Amino acid sequence: MIAEATAGLNSIRIRFGAAGLAIAGVLFVMYPAIRPFSDETTLEGAAAFASSSWLVAHVLAMIGFILIALAAGALWLALSASRAERVAFRAAVATAVGVGLSLPFYGGEAFGLHAIGTAALREQSTTILAISGDVRGGAALVIFLAGLTVLGLGAVGLAIAAWRSGVLGKWSGVPFAVGFGLFIPQFFWAQPLRVAHGALIALGCFWIASELWRVTGAGARNRDR
Repeated sequence: MIAEATAGLNSIRIRFGAAGLAIAGVLFVMYPAIRPFSDETTLEGAAAFASSSWLVAHVLAMIGFILIALAAGALWLALSASRAERVAFRAAVATAVGVGLSLPFYGGEAFGLHAIGTAALREQSTTILAISGDVRGGAALVIFLAGLTVLGLGAVGLAIAAWRSGVLGKWSGVPFAVGFGLFIPQFFWAQPLRVAHGALIALGCFWIASELWRVTGAGARNRDR
């Protein structure tokens, strides 16, 4: 009885993780689609920083990262009885650490650059925009790149866990791993390619989410027999 109740609770948790993963996929498309792109050394750039679209886009990205970390835990839970449990656990930890290291930079991007852009527009001067380099550079950048690297490794680990598990589809984690493996290079791409990259991550999120949902459905049917 207790085992059945625990299994049922775990299924609910996994489904919440799957739903969060699907939502994250949508958010990672919206982030580059909404984010303003312009020459960030001019007043046009200041207007981009100061816009509500800038804030919304980066906050959506932050929520997406948080949901990815939670979903990695759900994937580990789904594979906890499989031969890939250790890999899934390590990947979930790496994903959470990577997200934690990445989020402070996004906070600086969202709110720090927004304040700088607002001040530049108020003064009608681009001089203050030079501070944006300080927000984006130094130790903050190092921690951010380290975080995205660890996150990418976590995504690869989740793909390996899915492949080895015998529970999820073998290829289900591949688009997810490729998408987060390309997260650093995509910052140098034009907006259309960045939106396409977001769509790749969304594909990966949807695929894993559907596999998690399928597994919990199959488990519920087995318990009812």
